[in-house]
Parts: sequence; C-alpha cells; structure tokens
Amino acid sequence: MKAIYFEESIPRYITSKLLGHINSSFYYNVFSCIRYGDIPEPKLPGKKWVKIKTLMGGICGSDINLIRLHDSPSTSSYASFPFVIGHENVGIIVEKGEEVKNFDIGDRVVADPVLSCNARDIYPPCEYCQRWEFSQCKNFTKGNISPGLIIGSCKDTGGSWGEYYVAHEFQLFKVPENVKNETAVQIQPFCDGLHAVMRNYPEDDDTVIVIGAGSVGINVVSSLRALGSKARIIVLARYKFQGEIAKYYGADEIIYTKNLDTYSLYKKVAELTDGEVLKTILGKPNFVGGGDVVFECVGSDDSVDDALKLTKAGGKLVLVGLIGETKKVDWTPLWFKELKVSGTNSSSGEIYKGERKRGYEIALEFMKNGLDLSPLLTHTFRLKEYRKAIEMNFNKSRYRLIKSAFIFD
Repeated sequence: MKAIYFEESIPRYITSKLLGHINSSFYYNVFSCIRYGDIPEPKLPGKKWVKIKTLMGGICGSDINLIRLHDSPSTSSYASFPFVIGHENVGIIVEKGEEVKNFDIGDRVVADPVLSCNARDIYPPCEYCQRWEFSQCKNFTKGNISPGLIIGSCKDTGGSWGEYYVAHEFQLFKVPENVKNETAVQIQPFCDGLHAVMRNYPEDDDTVIVIGAGSVGINVVSSLRALGSKARIIVLARYKFQGEIAKYYGADEIIYTKNLDTYSLYKKVAELTDGEVLKTILGKPNFVGGGDVVFECVGSDDSVDDALKLTKAGGKLVLVGLIGETKKVDWTPLWFKELKVSGTNSSSGEIYKGERKRGYEIALEFMKNGLDLSPLLTHTFRLKEYRKAIEMNFNKSRYRLIKSAFIFD
C-alpha cells in the first residue's frame, strides 16, 4: 500500500534539524525522516481487531510538529519505528477478527487513536483505564502491539496517512449516516477541545480567553457552545479568516494579533476585561485581571508566556497546545497569581448529563444532531501530493488554511 511514514534515522534527523530552518523542504525531502512509498499493509494483531480502508486522513498540528522535529525527544519512548503517520481518521472496515462482535465489514467508522490497555488486550486494565482516563494509561509500551501512544505512532497499526490501518474493536465508533466524511475526520481534534473544556468548564458569568484560532482553538470554542456554555469568549487570532470562523462557531470577541506588539495586545485585552497593563523595567509588561479560564491552543513559548499573564489571579490556565521544551517562558505569574494550570491530552471518559460516556460518543451525538465541522476543512490533498500538503501547512496564513486532510478513493 502507499503510505507516508516516519523512519528513525539519526543522520536524517540531524540533517533536517540543521538545514530545515534554511530551507523547509529538508523536513520532508529525500534527506529527511519522512518517506513516501509502498509498504506492506498492516496485519490484524489479534481476534478483536479490524482492518480499515482509509477514506480521509486528517493532518494534525502534532503531525506537522513531528515533521518539523519540534516534538520533545521524551515522547520517543512512546513510539515504534518506522510508523505510518496520521491519527485523525475515517474509513470503511474491510476485514475483521473472529471475536469482533459489534462491527461488520462495510461499516463506516472512526477510531479513537489512543492505544490504551483495552486496545492492547491488557486485562485487568491499569488503574487509569479502569477510571476511563485512557489518555493517562500506564501501558503504552506493553501488550500485544509495539509501543505507541496512538495510531500513527505505532509501527504495527499503520496510520491514516496510509491506504489501510488497523484498530481494536474498543477503539471503534460507527459514523451516523447523516454525518459527512469531512466532519467525521475531524472528530479527534474536536474531542481534544471537548476534553479540555469538559475538564475545565467555565461558569456562565466567566470570561474565557482562547489563545489561537487554528483548528484547536476553534474546536475549543465549538465545544464550549455545543455543551451550552454561556461564558463570554474572547479569541486571540492572527488573521481575519481565522477570526471569522471563530465567530461562526460562537466567539463573542476577536482580537487580531498579527500587527500588535505585546503591549498593544495586552491593552486590547485590558479594554475587554477591565484589566490593567503594568510596565516592567525589562521584558514584557505585567497584566492585572484577564480571563477566568484561558485555553492556550498554540503551544509556543510566546503564547504560553502570554497565557500565564492574561489569566486573572486565582484563575485557570489550560494548556491545550502541544508545548514541549521551553526556553523563554516566564513562569512567575504561576506562583505570583496563584494560578491553576491544567494539561490536557487527547480524549477520555467524561461525565455528560449524569452519565459516563467516552468523548467520541458525545461528539458523534453532537454531529448527528447537526454539528457540522466541514467549514473548517479548507484544503484536501491526494497522498502523492504530500509535499505540497506539508508545505501549505507550514504556511497556513498564505493559503488561508485552517484544517486539511488526505483523501483516498
């Protein structure tokens, strides 16, 4: 089958690291760890697994971070090489193991990519999986498959940047007939936002600040509104096209950051939150007031630094963007303002309307009842166009790209 995969190679890694900042093609050309070509189709690892023919494979910001080698090396313990990239998925079951009971060949499904105890046939499950905290599983390196946090980082499962991938029955959810592929393929990033919001749900009279209006930030906004939140939502977006779609999904105010220095940005936030900007001897200004809950959805040093300052004293900062190693984040506001900081990873079990449900179940209910994420999917590519797809994701603003995906016949 045709696939885009990541090959472990120290010489290629070093070459990309050294030359990628000079010419971005070194992150995906013949000298990189990114390969495109024919590889064997993944085999069913067990009797409770299915093989899925890919219909669409989403391009996630974490995939782009992987290609640009921005991820912390600490995550390499939870991967096995070479692996086919891609965890955002929708496809058709074409083969199933003899113990698969609730799904049939021909079913259109999405797979929760998290490879926790149940997917690894580890029984009894670890303490976290027993509590439905699947993203905190202790056994991402154990069980009947190779190490991997998710489909798309495990050499045995394949990924959605390939023509086929495999998934355990526990990971599968049927897609309702009225839900388009263009929406279904975005269930994973929506569930990332949903998980972050449900674990850090604001009061109706709170002010929420969402830093970043890419796919992650907009899915935080759409999750808040889908869940019925009446909180005031202020979104910090770089570009007008991002702000317009954030408004479409329920943002109240947009602050455009592209041409603002830090002081001017803080002044605009102060005007909307009754805050105050305080100059310092050196460096960024301080900020008094701000958001009751701040969702940081970019994952850069600057955005985390801003998020710490723009969270009001005693407030909550939720790190949704995949921040790795930091070099210039000033953590002083964390202790000075006694902030509560929460991390968030993928999706898990949630309490919804008094019942315990998995995030994918809740999301599919919203989608069945009319939540349409297809306006976010601004670009699609054939797999052989992977270099174009990667380059356009490196330069989202130039192409007005919010979300993109590979499409398959």
